[in-house]
Amino acid sequence: MRHEIVHKAELAPGYKLFVIRSPQIAKKIQPGQFVIVRVHEKGERIPMTISDFDREAGTLTMVVHEVGKTSKMLASLKEGDAILDLLGPLGKPSEIRRYGNVVAICRQGTAGALYSIVRALKQAGNRVTVIMGAKSKDYIIFEERMRRLCDEVIIATDDGSAGMRGYAVAALREYLKHNHVDYILAIGPTKMMKTVGKIAKKHGIKATASLGAIMLDGTGMCGACRVTVAGSTKFACVDGPEFDATEVDFDELQRRQEFFKEEERLAFELYEEGT
Repeated sequence: MRHEIVHKAELAPGYKLFVIRSPQIAKKIQPGQFVIVRVHEKGERIPMTISDFDREAGTLTMVVHEVGKTSKMLASLKEGDAILDLLGPLGKPSEIRRYGNVVAICRQGTAGALYSIVRALKQAGNRVTVIMGAKSKDYIIFEERMRRLCDEVIIATDDGSAGMRGYAVAALREYLKHNHVDYILAIGPTKMMKTVGKIAKKHGIKATASLGAIMLDGTGMCGACRVTVAGSTKFACVDGPEFDATEVDFDELQRRQEFFKEEERLAFELYEEGT
């Protein structure tokens, strides 16, 4: 099947939005699930969270962050080009139900991964507040989409160029001083999700962290996404990607994420040099 790119847009420096025609996946995918992408025959397989889907149009929307060789290659594709392989939907869907007052927290490009989940939570009858963190105003994406969808959007930037000055977790702490919260969903850097888990545990709030970023193979075969949750070994791609944020061993996860940093850097440098 030809997975054609029908629309492409730049959201922020290093972040591209793609709308891809893939009717079979669009028909079945649920909020929180992901796909595996392969750009060319000798390319690696990378997991990509789906930001949105349109069952009638048969399209998927995803945000590509140019952080490595393969994501850079994917981001270079143009409208009319096709992605060689698109496998999905994979992973367990998000647990969507009526919690009450929900806070969803993200960092920069992960706002895209949050969108379809937030929409489903809102449709389930929740009051939804989204806290979006970024380096600066230039890196805030999906803000208008979120404002049209949610009850409240809180912006936090490292440099104070938009919203409050500081990190998203600081905005969460401030919000909890004045509001009762029933459920927190976190998608973003490991350090941020670790802090959210600690905050939630302190306040006795149910919290979920999405670990999609640590996946590789996406089918449970490679073991790269192994994570310890409540003392048991889980695999983010088949058991998740969402887990109880208060039970994930984030310290172990952070150590494992450092294992191949040098190899990733070298691969990206060779690609940039055209070798």
